[in-house]
Amino acid sequence: MITNQIPEIKALLSTPKNIVIVPHRNPDGDAMGSTLALCHYLKLYNHNAVIIAPNDYPDFLKWLPGDDSVLKFETQQQESNKLINAAELIFTLDFNAFHRAGNLMAEALEKATATMIMIDHHQQPDNYAKYTYSDVSMSSTCEMVYNFIEMLGDAEKINADIATCLYVGIMTDTGSFRFPATTSRTHEVIGSLIAKGADNSQIHNNTFDTNSYSRLQLLGRALQNLKVIPELRTAYITLSQAELDEFNFKKGDTEGFVNYALSLKGIIFAAIFIESHQDKIIKISLRSKGEFSVNEFSRVHFHGGGHTNAAGGRSDDDMQTTISKFISILPQYKNDLAQ
Repeated sequence: MITNQIPEIKALLSTPKNIVIVPHRNPDGDAMGSTLALCHYLKLYNHNAVIIAPNDYPDFLKWLPGDDSVLKFETQQQESNKLINAAELIFTLDFNAFHRAGNLMAEALEKATATMIMIDHHQQPDNYAKYTYSDVSMSSTCEMVYNFIEMLGDAEKINADIATCLYVGIMTDTGSFRFPATTSRTHEVIGSLIAKGADNSQIHNNTFDTNSYSRLQLLGRALQNLKVIPELRTAYITLSQAELDEFNFKKGDTEGFVNYALSLKGIIFAAIFIESHQDKIIKISLRSKGEFSVNEFSRVHFHGGGHTNAAGGRSDDDMQTTISKFISILPQYKNDLAQ
């Protein structure tokens, strides 16, 4: 975002408006944290602000302040479409292309007449927003929302609810502050959020200490399925729909599984392949260390994208064909993976 756009945005926000805030499909901690934080902030100025998530999200995020007011487009389409059509402003957070909201919601956003504001840290943004705050160097969209509120001159208005939501997004998107995008500025922001009322210990407990017995069993199966290709410094995990069903899979249960593969000594590229009969695809999460770009890998081969060291994708083939394709592609990157 160009700094001289801030006065225009302040003018837009100077009087109460109908505002819709949208995260990406299958929202994670950063998506829900940033949208809820922004919603709390906008309501301080009496805006009629509402969050419409494309679909449901994991239970471990549903304790966040304000979660009970979130609409889900997938199950509340009529009400959601009405709000989108009536919106004067639409914020899209933690994604930068309409298709990331899912096909149905993408259609609704494309038809919307509202002024669009994008806040996002993923690579290669589409050009749909009048106001775009895009910075791939940022740890998280939540850190960007903090900066956005600060640029509007309202850092002192960040209360405990806003601080809690922002803390969750930064914590989860940085892998509890261990990923390379975590900077000294990130820690400054975190310190400020704690000072403003974010209870870091309780937030961590609420977000991570929520394992069910069946989820731990599923993790065990995932680790049993772990395969290593040492000569290419790659490891991958597979989970079939039958295995998900066996362990009573719930949305969010596989969150972080791919990081176990990446944690292996000598591994710099990790993937998890998860079969989804409902979506008729293989869902893919990719992680890397160093300079190997899983964003580019996913964009070229698996209809996805994201960040240099964290990206997602999909395959329309079955699991066996998908894994065979993945393995056949790897030798093309032998030099990159030898770093």
